[in-house]
Parts: sequence; C-alpha cells; structure tokens
Amino acid sequence: MTAKPNARPPGLGEPVSDPGRLGIDDRGNVTWEWADSPDLLADDEIGASQRVRALLDPSLEISEDEGPRNPLKGNPKGLKKGYNPYNSGALLKQSWKRSKNLRELSKWIELRRKLAERKDQD
Repeated sequence: MTAKPNARPPGLGEPVSDPGRLGIDDRGNVTWEWADSPDLLADDEIGASQRVRALLDPSLEISEDEGPRNPLKGNPKGLKKGYNPYNSGALLKQSWKRSKNLRELSKWIELRRKLAERKDQD
C-alpha cells in the first residue's frame, strides 16, 4: 500500500480554513493571532504540525535557478584607477608579466662578469 505524498497522518483533523489573522500587541508590534481551534493551540507535536500546515500554500513549489542573474563584469580600468568596492568587477589584464627565474638571472650575470674580466685581462 503506497501513501500519497500529501496524505495526512491518521488522527489529524482537517486543516483549519482560517488559521488566524494579523493582530497588534500591547507594544504596537504586528503578531499572528491563531484561531481558537484546539488543534492549532495544542502545545504538542500535533499542534505544531497543524500550525505549519495551516500556513503552507500548496501552490508553491521549489524550482532550480537558471544561473546567476548578475554575472561579474570585467573592469579593465580597475588596475589603473584603483580599487572601488562598489564598482570593482573582475580585474582584467591583457597579459600578466612572466615570472623571472632568479637563479637563471644570477647565472647570466655571473657569466657576463666572467666575460668582462677575460676581456680586461687580454
């Protein structure tokens, strides 16, 4: 026997058609005033589930998002003008400088010094 997805557990009454109304407390704050139904006012699990069911809208459903609505835009001027947190965007640069291998640079400098010393000796 398969149960319907929206089937109610046995022992629960029908949902209340008018679960309550908005009211104002003594401080002027808006609150929800539950109807005088014993199912809604009960302080047990059944009462809690009745209150949740009374406020649910069966026409609502969960849907997947299509993607970001506001994609991150490029900001090529951001690297020149400076950082603006309200209009920064993605900092784009045409090409980044290639990192230098400092060991190779040191070897090249030493080789040039040695060549210069040989020329001076000759």
